[in-house]
Amino acid sequence: MEKILIIEDEASISQVLKAYLQKAGFDTEQVYHGEEGIKAFDRNRPDLALVDVMLPGIDGWDILKHIREKSACPVIMLTALGDMDYRLKGLDEGADDYIPKPFDGKEVVARVKAVLRRSGTTLSEEDVQHFGSLTIYTKAHRVTLNGVDITFSPRDLSLFLFLAGHPNQTMEREQIIYHVWGMDYEGSDRAVDLSIKRIRQSLKHWPSKEGEIKTLRGLGYQFCVYE
Repeated sequence: MEKILIIEDEASISQVLKAYLQKAGFDTEQVYHGEEGIKAFDRNRPDLALVDVMLPGIDGWDILKHIREKSACPVIMLTALGDMDYRLKGLDEGADDYIPKPFDGKEVVARVKAVLRRSGTTLSEEDVQHFGSLTIYTKAHRVTLNGVDITFSPRDLSLFLFLAGHPNQTMEREQIIYHVWGMDYEGSDRAVDLSIKRIRQSLKHWPSKEGEIKTLRGLGYQFCVYE
């Protein structure tokens, strides 16, 4: 049973989230303050965190930063701020999804399930790809460099696996958004650029002679392999 950490200071909203998630079969923990949220995350290491942006004490952005410094735990941001700048800020900081208030409880459950599917970590030796020192276990959703696991957020991992599944082929932004974000995504395609930036940072020790993620201006991106 996956554990969902709910960091939301409005008790009524927190209770609605808890009710819908528990009905869907999830275990939940609720905290109402930013500092409590960080302590709860460090103590229990949930499978996913729902984090409100506006919190007393430490705000949601700082909680997201704290989580990203420690793990690739999926994070969905909750906020009444529907401005696109806030959405992009969340994606830039490594959030896996962004749900504006007011929201439908069933939609939140669906988003949670989708993010958890993208973050699956069951180990498997099937569908292994080797690109020099980089190894990709497709079904296991696992990537290693010289045998050491590389940590990606679930969304970034989905994008990387999509590109790696089509080596040396140009993937247009529209294709990437459709396959990674979904056909109902209404945000800016800048989210793709931000995700690529984070992926490149995670692959910074991959020798350039073996491969790279190349930008083709006006077209899209390529997962290029040379060995």
